[in-house]
Amino acid sequence: MASVGATPGRTPQGPGPREASASFPSPAPVPEPREAEEEDEEEPAEIHLCVLWSSGYLGIAYYDTSDSTIYFMPDAPDHESLQLLQRVLDEIDPQSVVTSAKQDENMTRFLGKLASQEHREPKRPEIILLPSVDFGLEISKQRLLSGNYSFIPDSMTATEKILFLSSIIPFDCLLTVRALGGLLKFLGRRRIGVELEDYNVSIPILGFKKFALTHLVSIDQDTYSVLQIFKSEPHPSVYKVASGLKEGLSLFGILNRCRCKWGEKLLRLWFTRPTQDLEELNSRLDVIQFFLLPQNLDMAQMLHRLLGHIKNVPLILKRMKLSHTKVSDWQVLYKTVYSALGLRDACRSLPQSIQLFRDIAQEFSDDLHHIASLIGKVVDFEGSLAENRFTVLPNIDPEIDEKKRRLTGLPSFLTEVARKELENLDPRIPSCSVIYIPLIGFLLCIPRLPSMVETSDFEIEGLDFMFLSEEKLHYRSARTKELDALLGDLHCDIRDQETLLMYQLQCQVLARAAVLTQVLDLASRLDVLLALASAARDYGYSRPRYSPRLLGVRIQNGRHPLMELCARTFVPNSAECGGYKGRVKVITGPNSSGKSIYLKQVGLITFMALVGSFVPAEEAEIGAVDAIFTRIHSCESISLGLSTFMIDLNQVAKAVNNATERSLVLIDEFGKGTNTVDGLALLAAVIRHWLALGPTCPHIFVATNFLSLIQLQLLPQGPLVQYLTMETCEDGNDLVFFYQVCEGVANASHASHTAAQAGLPEKLVARGKEVSDLICSGKPIKPVKELLKEKQMENCQMLVDKFLKLDLEDPSLDLDIFMRQEVLPAAATIL
Repeated sequence: MASVGATPGRTPQGPGPREASASFPSPAPVPEPREAEEEDEEEPAEIHLCVLWSSGYLGIAYYDTSDSTIYFMPDAPDHESLQLLQRVLDEIDPQSVVTSAKQDENMTRFLGKLASQEHREPKRPEIILLPSVDFGLEISKQRLLSGNYSFIPDSMTATEKILFLSSIIPFDCLLTVRALGGLLKFLGRRRIGVELEDYNVSIPILGFKKFALTHLVSIDQDTYSVLQIFKSEPHPSVYKVASGLKEGLSLFGILNRCRCKWGEKLLRLWFTRPTQDLEELNSRLDVIQFFLLPQNLDMAQMLHRLLGHIKNVPLILKRMKLSHTKVSDWQVLYKTVYSALGLRDACRSLPQSIQLFRDIAQEFSDDLHHIASLIGKVVDFEGSLAENRFTVLPNIDPEIDEKKRRLTGLPSFLTEVARKELENLDPRIPSCSVIYIPLIGFLLCIPRLPSMVETSDFEIEGLDFMFLSEEKLHYRSARTKELDALLGDLHCDIRDQETLLMYQLQCQVLARAAVLTQVLDLASRLDVLLALASAARDYGYSRPRYSPRLLGVRIQNGRHPLMELCARTFVPNSAECGGYKGRVKVITGPNSSGKSIYLKQVGLITFMALVGSFVPAEEAEIGAVDAIFTRIHSCESISLGLSTFMIDLNQVAKAVNNATERSLVLIDEFGKGTNTVDGLALLAAVIRHWLALGPTCPHIFVATNFLSLIQLQLLPQGPLVQYLTMETCEDGNDLVFFYQVCEGVANASHASHTAAQAGLPEKLVARGKEVSDLICSGKPIKPVKELLKEKQMENCQMLVDKFLKLDLEDPSLDLDIFMRQEVLPAAATIL
């Protein structure tokens, strides 16, 4: 209950003192200005995709609820197996896939396969079929042009709106236009994001953006997993287990030093979209190299601090569109805009030869000043935080100022009114107060007397009883009714007028939403590149070079980016896989000598270069790489319903069927999941298949312990094959690892040494080595005599124990049966 006033007292005629007051508790103290933290209560992002397939072309569009933006891909050719569509689905992982009910057999087969993928993580998408009429070209154009978009100013005419949308949406791409129309139909039918709003509230759409998958490097989920590019782990805090997973030790984890949420999101997007676009890659490296210069360290730190205030602008704009803006949103938006202006001023002082600096200096327009100025002049942040609602500063609206002045002066005024009311009340009433309650008005409040028991006792002549609350009776009197007519509902009037001002301010901000979206795009890009520069500085990375004429990679003294952080010392290794010589590298060496780390190292350095990052190597030259395939670790899952060896075969089959002369293939210990001879034969067959391709053979690194592959000469000799090994040295009974790659072939796997290091008993290790030597020399394997004697003694002891337990005086005992069932079998084993 809201009330206003002070509590004066007097001594009237009658038995005992009486008090008149205007009761209105003092307002809560206005808190000091504080930083409004971005609230993490937004719902998980959902993506809804619409696709059309016709005459060998795809039209794709999807809506992302995290930024309320529609993304579209211009008509793109695709194979009948719809590989491009599968790649899009793998990348964006939509909740639903919308398409026409009228489709050819290729799309029907694809959707049937997609719907049957029960193992798809986190879950398979919902397939939604709409009537083909919903994808008509003309009706789709009409939906696009008649949409209610907040980023289009209301002042635009219909013709200007068409011209504006034509500059964003490729209306000449007919499939894309139809896909966009079908998507809008689906969003309107499902009411995505506004399920609980009135039906006249439209779906918030803050922009249209184009996305493309051209020039991208193909990397499957198995490769991301085995190279530890991403690695999710349950959160260690019991309070955050339900909130999801956290990033574990991974490449993304050590490079992610982004200060804003959208920078982290963009870095993850770059990791899922490694590219062959050399212009784009070099533009990223130019920015990283600039911030690595010692004289630019202070500038990098200052920009990093400013980026920490770039918050979730799309979420705020979405709330504005739905009129759900919170007090904290205005403070967050204000700090975001002023930080963006700081970024712009800083970038204007940096070399304009770098594209990113030039874009920020030009695209961060004066609209940002206008937004910041409006918010700063209108919003009363201290008052808004104190009242937990939107309030405006003084001198914005004279009418609001006058009503606030009246509301502020109410306590003393109501005290006088209460004193006059008290004079006309029964002398038994010791005190009274006049209070103001929003939406109800002014009321006279008196304490309940002991004689007031029944409801009929509450009636007082000249007063209208309203209600009883906390042993106080509330009435309307002639004076309170006069106050209602004279002053009205001040509190609600002020709220209504301030809400109207907030709506007008929201419209001003939404009309300039385009520049805020541009701020988010460029600021997140700067955030990512500053994060990569910080990691490169701390870890000693160097800039890679790109050579489109080079088919393969050249790495000098490369390091594994994760292993070097975990090991006390790390031995760098070089790798060269270019031209037409040594395209297939067969690596042998003892167990635990570093073969797997070397393979992963080559893959990770290549991947880092293809996302535009500096790399852990002295020098690196990356050629035209179009895909990275791996068979390093079996990603087992019960839901897959496949054996470990079958999973291995699937991974190798994917490389055999899709690798080109520009692909990088990493295979580690393939064939160990089945019979030794069969596994060796399969490995040899796969390598011979690639060698038969000649100059079009992919770049292949194979690590194996199948020394028979070389000893039996199962691979043809030629310049395409190069044999490498991990350098070691035997020091008596010890084996010293140098972890250095060199040319040559290992003569043994030294499994016994590794077994001893793992803690197996010496007898087991010695026996294993003895059996291995006998097999290699072709000699028969004989049982160990000591073990045989121990077994014989155990059997003798068991027989003696059984005999001693016999009761020879038992008349039912039959010694012949005992001899046949116990003694003779035991004697056979002993002898």
